[in-house]
Amino acid sequence: MTHLPHFVTDLGLILAVAAITTLIFKKIKQPVVLGYIIAGFLVGPHSSLLPTVADEGGVKTWSEIGVIFLLFTLGLEFSFKKLVKVGGSASITALVEIVLMIGAGYLTGHLMGWSVMDSIFLGAILAMSSTTIIIRAFGEAGVRTKKYATLVFGILIVEDLVAILLLVLLSTLAVTQQFGGGQLLAEILKLAFFLILWFLAGIFFIPTFLKRTNTLLNDETMLIVSLALCLAMVLLAVKVGFSAALGAFVMGSILAETTQAERIEHLVKSVKDLFAAVFFVSVGMMIDLQVLVDYAVPVLVITLITIFGKLIATTLGAFLSGQSLKHSVQAGMSLAQIGEFSFIIASLGVSLNVTSAFLYPIAVAASAVTTFTTPFMIKKSGDFYAFLERRLPERWINSFNRYSSGSQQLSAYSDWKELIRTYTVNVVIHAVILVAIIFLSQRFLYPTLVNIVPNAFASRIMTIAITLLLMTPSIWALAIRRINREAYSNLWLNRRLNRGPLIAIEIARIGIAVVFVGVLIKMFISLTVAFGIALFAMALAIVIFSQKLQSFYDRVEGRFLQNLNEREQQKTPRPEIAPWDAHLADFEVLPEFPQAGKSLQELQLREKYGVNIALIDRGKISILAPDRYERLYPGDRVSIIGTDDQLATIKELFEFTPPGDAEPEIHSDEIILQNFKIRSGSRLHNTIIRQSGIREKAQALVVGLERNGERFLNPDSTVKLEEGDVVWIVGVKEKVKAFLA
Repeated sequence: MTHLPHFVTDLGLILAVAAITTLIFKKIKQPVVLGYIIAGFLVGPHSSLLPTVADEGGVKTWSEIGVIFLLFTLGLEFSFKKLVKVGGSASITALVEIVLMIGAGYLTGHLMGWSVMDSIFLGAILAMSSTTIIIRAFGEAGVRTKKYATLVFGILIVEDLVAILLLVLLSTLAVTQQFGGGQLLAEILKLAFFLILWFLAGIFFIPTFLKRTNTLLNDETMLIVSLALCLAMVLLAVKVGFSAALGAFVMGSILAETTQAERIEHLVKSVKDLFAAVFFVSVGMMIDLQVLVDYAVPVLVITLITIFGKLIATTLGAFLSGQSLKHSVQAGMSLAQIGEFSFIIASLGVSLNVTSAFLYPIAVAASAVTTFTTPFMIKKSGDFYAFLERRLPERWINSFNRYSSGSQQLSAYSDWKELIRTYTVNVVIHAVILVAIIFLSQRFLYPTLVNIVPNAFASRIMTIAITLLLMTPSIWALAIRRINREAYSNLWLNRRLNRGPLIAIEIARIGIAVVFVGVLIKMFISLTVAFGIALFAMALAIVIFSQKLQSFYDRVEGRFLQNLNEREQQKTPRPEIAPWDAHLADFEVLPEFPQAGKSLQELQLREKYGVNIALIDRGKISILAPDRYERLYPGDRVSIIGTDDQLATIKELFEFTPPGDAEPEIHSDEIILQNFKIRSGSRLHNTIIRQSGIREKAQALVVGLERNGERFLNPDSTVKLEEGDVVWIVGVKEKVKAFLA
């Protein structure tokens, strides 16, 4: 008898139990993540109700793969450009909330007598909200069109990035068991360096590769290529000392900037769903009911801190960022839960053996409770704000409104601010490139040349020459290239006092470039010689190669920006609608939409609902500011400007549901092919097909006719039915039988 490996039988057991529990949770309209966790508990070592997983190590391997694909798909939804777009409001809110919740978690753990590492991990666990649960709850509550939902999605984007940073920092703390600021700063700088380097290289090469191989990439090969890129980045991240999760997230965020992002996300979804299910099941396997009973009080305390702490921290952060009190409260009540990133952080502590055994099940229990409370809190957020508005003094409400309005209207533009921003970005990007080139030169190029060229001095000179050649474009861009000419000219011409700082900035740029060249040469030759050669190389680049470098750099920059912006350029830009509480919401014109085919003038949306249609997306065509004669057709996506209340009303119109007495749905197994013979005296005898009533009364089609041994497929509707004809019709079984009776 063939013996199946344990990991196969374990996987079958896990998926079978998970399938049953998730069906039940779907039936009772609860997140399937909870179903996976309960399935894990049922097949785990702490439950005897069902057969237990035999090879926990194998399940752990499956779950680690699940984390990789879960982070990969989160990266596909993330995109670094989305982080820029969420604006200062979402960023400030997220950072305030994260800092306060980490502090609250650490303080709670300390007061309960937990270890320092348990308290730190608890703070990180409480700081992360659940994207999966919030998106599902928003859909069920019908609040995705409300303005505060945009703020919440922006906060979740920032939280995803901070969670990745926390994974790196917590790994460092866990390994070193030291809390020195210098080491943490070095780790942050190392992370920033590799993130920038990977992003620059990824955006430059990967979209170009996908475009040039586009004709070869069907769904199968695209899936294989995407997973290969993901796992390659995972290996690279682990090689340089980071987690596999970070590598998967980075590659996902790089692919999110390509024109194939939606296709890749669709193809990977099934793979992610499978392995993510195994990951959440593995989370449930670590739940010990006895531990939860023993730590019932900490579970209750942490649950309450999650709910009320996140409510207060998010509300405070959103209000400080300039949001209205109403939207701040609604955002705070929406984010009052912990989810998937919290599980990953908790599992990190367990895998590194730096947290106590009780922390993981406590975090899972708190997550389960807050998952159930989230939909209720989202639905009641408006009522809670109304309660606060009634209870708070009127002068407080007026002060809050004035602060919010004033914050939203602050939009001063500064040439100095713009110039410093662009110069800083330029220095950081090219400094990262230069450090990477120097590192690769020392690590790989020099040893290779030493083996090829016997003379040590000659190999050093060749290394310097080749490396300088590779560094020249970035050196030129760092020191010589003119950036943001308009702001620079305005500052130079407007005030003479600006000229001194501007000259100082130019000198500093050249100095930084000289340092990089000097560092390279110092690695192989003495410092004095290095400094002289660096100055000479800079002067040579300025005098001789300036125009060629400009042309080369423009081509490189052009390709990078094209790859970075190509996905966005395929979409019509959405304008920001800032007055008062107005904002944009998207709706799809469904086939059942009762007003489909009517013009905007006939619909009278502005007169009836107080809204405006700003944009209509029809396939690849975008109609901006459509006139009153434009019509809406099934499949159109319309962007509508309005307030939360107006958009909630218009949402009911676009999400039209046919009435209960509408024509029942007809399934394919109810359609039959039937034949009958025309006899003398029949009501169909000597009638033409068009006037026979077959289409109108039986809702059927004449698809064939047999006459005198000849067959006619799809006969003309003007054919007269004669005695002896055999007529073939296709229609609904019951109606055809009634017609022929």
